[in-house]
Amino acid sequence: MPGVTLEPAELAALTGYEQSTKQLEILRKRGFSRAFIGRRGVILERAHFEAVCSGQIGKAPEKGIDLSHFGAKK
Repeated sequence: MPGVTLEPAELAALTGYEQSTKQLEILRKRGFSRAFIGRRGVILERAHFEAVCSGQIGKAPEKGIDLSHFGAKK
């Protein structure tokens, strides 16, 4: 049975990096907002990983300027 968090080898395979800061950067870009760096490297809960991969949790929308009151279309 897999662990509660992804293993270091899984994170390296997923991101293509061994360095924690690079792993975190890639994970955040891919929508894994709950990933963080702990004492032993990147921590990513398996449930969050699976939810993002299955589309249950999407990437946060990018912030933009709301110009709709000027008649601009989004």
